[in-house]
Amino acid sequence: MLDNLSNRLAVRLNDLRHGRGWSLDQLAAQSGISRATLSRMEKGEVSPTAENLGRLCAAYGLPMSRLLMMVEDSFDPKVPFERQTEWRDPETGFTRRAVSPPANGLNAEVVECHLPRDTVITYEAPPKSGQEHHLVLIDGALTLTVDGTPHALSAGDCLRYHLSGPTRFETGASRGARYLLVLI
Repeated sequence: MLDNLSNRLAVRLNDLRHGRGWSLDQLAAQSGISRATLSRMEKGEVSPTAENLGRLCAAYGLPMSRLLMMVEDSFDPKVPFERQTEWRDPETGFTRRAVSPPANGLNAEVVECHLPRDTVITYEAPPKSGQEHHLVLIDGALTLTVDGTPHALSAGDCLRYHLSGPTRFETGASRGARYLLVLI
């Protein structure tokens, strides 16, 4: 049985597809995710991986953070730590915590991420082309490839970029990476 957030996400994914008037086959063609997997995600039988969420967001043309915001219970100016929604990729162990989730009237959001050692996550297309990102590596080491250009980051480094093509997040065998991602 999936947790409450995952169940709300399953309902939202189903609503998004129906809102577009797409069949599972049409969404499978748009996202590159099998029809069977899409069906299981929408029924809440499995939690989507980070890569699958990225593919779905690209198909729907919205940032992952916006999708996750759609399943939030409410908006409050102060976001105490215990109310910062954390999502975990069941396949890779990647975690993503909405430190400052998106909200009406605010342009930026802040996400804290942890990518375990020896892990690769690839997003084939940006969920929202042109979106501005600022990634600050807090701890560890990370190679972030943006539009085919790899950037080796160490603790304290900041990489600023606009999304326009594929991205690849990769950690080495010796250590993972913890970083803040500011999306504008």
